Amino acid sequence: MSAQLLAVQIDRASPVPLYHQLAEQLSAAVADGTLQPGDPFENEVALSARLQLSRPTVRRAIRELVDQGLLVRRRGVGTHVAGRMVHRRLKLSSLYDDLAREGRDPRTTILEHEIREDERAAIALDLPPDTPLLSIVRLRSAGDSPLAILHNWLPPAYSDLTREDLETSGLYALLRDRGGRPVVAHQSVGARMPTATERRHLKIRGSHPLLTMTRSAFDAGGNAVEFGDHCYRAQDYTVDLMVDER
Repeated sequence: MSAQLLAVQIDRASPVPLYHQLAEQLSAAVADGTLQPGDPFENEVALSARLQLSRPTVRRAIRELVDQGLLVRRRGVGTHVAGRMVHRRLKLSSLYDDLAREGRDPRTTILEHEIREDERAAIALDLPPDTPLLSIVRLRSAGDSPLAILHNWLPPAYSDLTREDLETSGLYALLRDRGGRPVVAHQSVGARMPTATERRHLKIRGSHPLLTMTRSAFDAGGNAVEFGDHCYRAQDYTVDLMVDER
């Protein structure tokens, strides 16, 4: 299969570096599906000649996409578009909604659904330690590909959520239907090795780590809405952060 020749517009009068202009347009082509996973990517020499850019400029743009996990370079094979990852910006959003928005066919398998006490979750939700919470554990997949195990604890106000509800909708949509609208959260992102159970559910082989995320979310009145402790296949998932100088 020959590489697709993308239409790229380079503005040499712009203060934006040329390599960044190129990288942004290439990244957009991956994000909008113009370039599909596995597609061969135009080689560096041909791209620099076609766009009349120096090879170091093109090389830097391609390296940026490789670093983002959007392109994969293999010796003797060339550069190809990487398998699709879930790119989530650090905001109050639902993985279900993110997958649906990308046309990724979100699917949910309920692994646990019960009322029980959990001191750690109750403290995170600013509730008494003996508060009965709805504990739900879901395996979230994109089509047939498992992506994440999502463990959430909900306060008593939302304990009427059923297994059937959770199999067909995202958690945040269900909470909003019940008047629970998270507007602020404390969130931590980390990494660790998976347990045997997590390896089985997420179909992980070898020594691949998990990306982890914990989040305590509250509504505009300061009332607890949910506490989540999630883990994701690191090779299929990334979190995008925007930072600025204060």
